Amino acid sequence: MIDAGAFIGQIFLIALAVVVVIFVLVVLARAIRVVPQARAGVVERLGRYHKTLNPGLNLLVPFIDRLRPLLDLREQVVSFPPQPVITEDNLVVSIDTVVYFQVTDARAATYEIANYLVAVEQLTTTTLRNVVGGLNLEEALTSRDNINGQLRVVLDEATGKWGIRVNRVELKSIEPPHSIQDSMEQQMRAERNRRAQILTAEGTKQAAILQAEGARQSAILEAEGEAKARVLRAEGEAKAITTVFEAIHAGRPDSPLLAYQYLQTLPKIAENPSNKLWIVPSELTEALKGIGGAFGRGLSDGAAVPTVDAPSSLRPPDGLPDAAPAAPPTTS
Repeated sequence: MIDAGAFIGQIFLIALAVVVVIFVLVVLARAIRVVPQARAGVVERLGRYHKTLNPGLNLLVPFIDRLRPLLDLREQVVSFPPQPVITEDNLVVSIDTVVYFQVTDARAATYEIANYLVAVEQLTTTTLRNVVGGLNLEEALTSRDNINGQLRVVLDEATGKWGIRVNRVELKSIEPPHSIQDSMEQQMRAERNRRAQILTAEGTKQAAILQAEGARQSAILEAEGEAKARVLRAEGEAKAITTVFEAIHAGRPDSPLLAYQYLQTLPKIAENPSNKLWIVPSELTEALKGIGGAFGRGLSDGAAVPTVDAPSSLRPPDGLPDAAPAAPPTTS
């Protein structure tokens, strides 16, 4: 039989060993802390601040040191709900803000402020009302960069003692009252119509100027072309007259030839209905006599004498005598 006392002693030793092992594991778990990257932890020893744990493996004194919740050291983005803000011209606008901040000192963020997120939100609201309260609606809508810069400077200065750095402050939207929005839309539509009319007028003006300039250039070119054409025609006529004159003098024409050429030209003159008066030079009768004498010499062998009828345009009109005495040439 097994001794009961020895059995109880063995069980006690086993239980004691288990307790020791558990205690050791608990001590190790409380003594070893691994801090992730971009995190920071504040250690309190007996209730007082002891140190700040950096990322990596850290050792603590079990049951003496206490690690507070880790803080995120990365840049954080917080969007606050719309805040009603009164402008200088007594208009209530709703403004949405976004704040980009970062915890730079874990100890200050833990002990200098109870809740830095709420503090940043309230500080942003009050600063926004102070900045926008000194601007009218038009300035508030067109000066976002200026408002963002002023907000960032004020927030960064106020949150510096909390171990927080404000990097950027952005206004997401500025919404004026609906009545003001309707008025602004009408004003914007009127402004756009005015600009469209101005652009249309400018375009019409430029088109008229270009058309006038084109017409002027066209008239100048046409006048220059007409002048050159006249000069060329005059030069051509002068050369033709000179050539004909030289040919006539070179051929030594006699009176019968000139008379015959005159008779050929008279029908062309008569074709124009505006010619009511013709001038027949006295030399024409002498030339005709010469032509008759030439024909008379040619008929000495008994041939019939051809008759030359004057053109119908040279015949006298009805009611006038068929022949009239020759008169000296006149000029009308």
